Amino acid sequence: MTNADVTTRRTPELLGQTVVVIGGSAGIGFETARRARAEGAAVILTGRDSQRLERAASELGARYTAVFDANEPASLQSFFREVPLPIDHVMVTAGAPRYGPPLEMPPDEARRGLSEHLVLALGVARGAGGKVRPPGSLVFVGGTGARRVRPGLAIVSAATAAFPALIASLALELAPVRVNLIAAGFVDTPLSARLLGDDLAKRRDELRATLPIRRVVGPADVAALAVHLMSNTALTGATYDIDGGQQLVS
Repeated sequence: MTNADVTTRRTPELLGQTVVVIGGSAGIGFETARRARAEGAAVILTGRDSQRLERAASELGARYTAVFDANEPASLQSFFREVPLPIDHVMVTAGAPRYGPPLEMPPDEARRGLSEHLVLALGVARGAGGKVRPPGSLVFVGGTGARRVRPGLAIVSAATAAFPALIASLALELAPVRVNLIAAGFVDTPLSARLLGDDLAKRRDELRATLPIRRVVGPADVAALAVHLMSNTALTGATYDIDGGQQLVS
């Protein structure tokens, strides 16, 4: 072994730790679980689709899986009561924004759009807060796309504005467990494909032409940030944007 081999060797960032990914069967959640495994962690995956979750768990060698809807409070709390310990980090990617004219949106849908991510974050904090080993973390995924107020985006804009304030408060409530928020712009995921439909290819081309990074942000980009937030124990109570510079261009 040469001196170069010794100096370049590094310890995996999450060696010996356990990462729970709520919404871990596809997209950002799956890539975060993959990255965590590469950094030495054991992973626990949850999702709503049992077949997709089984495939993801098999590919990653997950320690444990659970099929449930994270937006059902009873199911979420039951999961945290039964999940194998110890837990070091919880990553939450479940949920989707609700777009549409606010004055035409049905009241129940508007209520879900305004509160779903926030109520889920509270539920995760309630269930996981006493089980995560300090200086472990909760990492949530939100968005940046509706920060610029525009017609038709009132519901998602309000939820986007409220999320960072809740995260900062939870960081104080759960200390020394850390709490952070990833605010993502467009990320090329199956969820984006479902939301955009036939317009997906056009949106990709627009972003490649206009973003400062000249490419589309992918799930692996967000996963790299998520694992950094888990491993860097100085980070808590903050919101971290990842959008390839999308907010810098009109």
